[in-house]
Amino acid sequence: MRRVLVANRGEIALRIIRACRELKIESIAVFSEADRDSLHVRYADRAVCVGPAPSAQSYLNMQNIIAAAVVHGADAIHPGYGYLSEQPLFAEMCEAHNITFIGPSPEHIALMGDKARAKAEMAKAGVPVIPGSDGPIESDAELVRTAEELGYPVIIKAVAGGGGRGMRLAMSKDELLQQSRVARAEAAAAFGSDQVYLEKYFVSPRHIEVQIVADNFGNVVHVGERECSLQRRHQKLLEECPSPVVNEELRERLGAAAVQGAKAVGYRNVGTVEFLLDADGNFYFMEMNTRIQVEHPVTEMVYGIDLVKEQLRIAAGEPLGYDQSGIVPYGHAVECRILAEVVGKDSRHSPGTITRLQIPGGFGVRWDSHVYQGCTVPPYYDSMFGKLITWGTDREEAVHRMERALDELVVEGIETSVPFHRRLIRDQRFRDGQFSTRFVDELLRGQS
Repeated sequence: MRRVLVANRGEIALRIIRACRELKIESIAVFSEADRDSLHVRYADRAVCVGPAPSAQSYLNMQNIIAAAVVHGADAIHPGYGYLSEQPLFAEMCEAHNITFIGPSPEHIALMGDKARAKAEMAKAGVPVIPGSDGPIESDAELVRTAEELGYPVIIKAVAGGGGRGMRLAMSKDELLQQSRVARAEAAAAFGSDQVYLEKYFVSPRHIEVQIVADNFGNVVHVGERECSLQRRHQKLLEECPSPVVNEELRERLGAAAVQGAKAVGYRNVGTVEFLLDADGNFYFMEMNTRIQVEHPVTEMVYGIDLVKEQLRIAAGEPLGYDQSGIVPYGHAVECRILAEVVGKDSRHSPGTITRLQIPGGFGVRWDSHVYQGCTVPPYYDSMFGKLITWGTDREEAVHRMERALDELVVEGIETSVPFHRRLIRDQRFRDGQFSTRFVDELLRGQS
């Protein structure tokens, strides 16, 4: 692998470019007209404009991206996360042009992108799954019947869903019919399919995900779990590794289930198997993400494995250089997703020019971002512009270090999520590890 085109923007594009440089691989950045001055464009060996500012005309423009790869002699394309990373058609287009897609096969992307099919495959493999419908629900009558069998509350989910879109909670029959129409409309707009399925809704669960790495020779390992319960509207705001409620015995069971499911479908490259954990320690498969995750740095900090480099090596045909016994955690890591957004009861995006930027440092502090003083955060894309990660020998040290790092982080010219993260990190319930997926909503409802 000599030359990799990075089909993404922002911090993840820069992260991939850095990994390529360390492996002596040339990188090609693609950018929209709005991102012409972005750091990922400056740091890459080559850069190609693929369209105007709107994502649909640039970062989602498959033809332009493939053309850029062909013209500039790319051996492979890394899609990052979001955008084209979970589009089987794009992976197929790469294959058709003899370009390696750095990720799983188109068939695996399609399988795991269909949440109902993925759930059925995991159940067949013996992985515990959330009680729910056997597949897509076609009629209101079937929807009502299934909800009554499961018992309220239930959650409606888009079959082709992701990122919290096409998901609606229903506490009663009236809510079910109303919210199903909203979910179907949202799913059709976001994913081109209005198919939905139904699952039992757990009121105060934990959201736990397991990182897996799989090569092309049947070797599959897990790299521990991440705690992802601190989220708003199904969008994560803070993650940590390991989870404060997962002990060694539960970690082994979670990891074994994730590996078992991945092996059963012949998965390759990195992936994340996501589970719900109830108050009794029972866990249930939710979905599998077939890409690098936003929160991958917390796993890297604790396990000492560069997951992006692993993606590149696996795509180049190399076997894993370790087995499960060689994967040993040390310490604890916390990540705050820093947004150009006021996080509150009425959140709002805050694009603009960063007039002052002071980045925290010191032992155990990592800053993954593409912004710099004087750059403009455009209004066209996701509001996340940086990730602040801290590591400590234990959770208490990692959290205290995050508190210190958040106090050092200064961003002026735009409004950010930093005040919210400071409040969250100082909340005693968070310090005690006593929270669920409802915690952020409860915290925001309580603010004056």
